Amino acid sequence: MEPELTTAPELAGILEELRAREPIFHQRQFGTTRADFERMTAEDFWEVSASGRRFSRAYVLDLLEERYSQTYEDHLEASGFHCRQLAPDLYLIAYTLLQDKVRVTRRTTLWRKTTEGWKIVFHQGTVVADAGTA
Repeated sequence: MEPELTTAPELAGILEELRAREPIFHQRQFGTTRADFERMTAEDFWEVSASGRRFSRAYVLDLLEERYSQTYEDHLEASGFHCRQLAPDLYLIAYTLLQDKVRVTRRTTLWRKTTEGWKIVFHQGTVVADAGTA
């Protein structure tokens, strides 16, 4: 039933670059300010959350600004990374995320390689209904 998720050997370097950036907005070395998040997202970025709701770039930036205005701790374990090139300079990375040792989600992010660096174009998280099959 499960698809065979493989990354083409020629994308190994891209996979490692993007893997270091995931989960998005949780890798402090890439920034924690609104300006940092603006730089890492495309102007037309949007996302679909695990709840199925769609969120605009402006909403996500507001949420991130609030999150990083106070101290908080993440308990995230990402695994099963897979990368696919969709078009020149456009890549999809997919993985599984375990949050707080309880919540399992499948994540996908579309990344565009630009002259300014990597830009997030789109992101989606989907809750795994039966985490026993994660």
